[in-house]
Amino acid sequence: MAFDTQPTLIGDLLQLRPLQSDDYGSLNAVASDPLIWEQHPASDRYQQEVFQKFFQDAMDSGGALIAIDQKTNQVIGSSRYHGYNANASEIEIGWTFLARSHWGGQFNGEMKRLMLQHAFRFVESVLFLIGPENIRSQRAVEKIGGLRDGSRMDASGLESWLYRIRVDEFHESKA
Repeated sequence: MAFDTQPTLIGDLLQLRPLQSDDYGSLNAVASDPLIWEQHPASDRYQQEVFQKFFQDAMDSGGALIAIDQKTNQVIGSSRYHGYNANASEIEIGWTFLARSHWGGQFNGEMKRLMLQHAFRFVESVLFLIGPENIRSQRAVEKIGGLRDGSRMDASGLESWLYRIRVDEFHESKA
């Protein structure tokens, strides 16, 4: 069975669906908050011309998902699958951001749980690459069970810390 990198995933709090070109305006409105990006290596991503490239890369990736609040039907962020490796039985989840109005609650946890549940139908391991200065994202991944597993160069050539969740650990944490 082939890995579907753009599923529609529905939870109690949010819906994830494939990113579409007409989502640009609403997603840019969320991403235009500089505080979202303050710890991120691309701290200027709130600028429209920088976000435009990020959005186009997301569209071209074939794995981008937009996050929609189930209660308000508003766009609140996005995430994506990347780098599916059937031989290593792994995929990366990354490029995730949420509106600050949805920080500190259950939205990121549900987003990652939905994405992990889907991924573990196809792979044994999910990777997260996080910038060394991005403490907020490191803590968020640790909160969902991610364990630091060294470092790796990301697609842009920056060193990132590698976090991993294995399928057996994920299922044990739900027991």
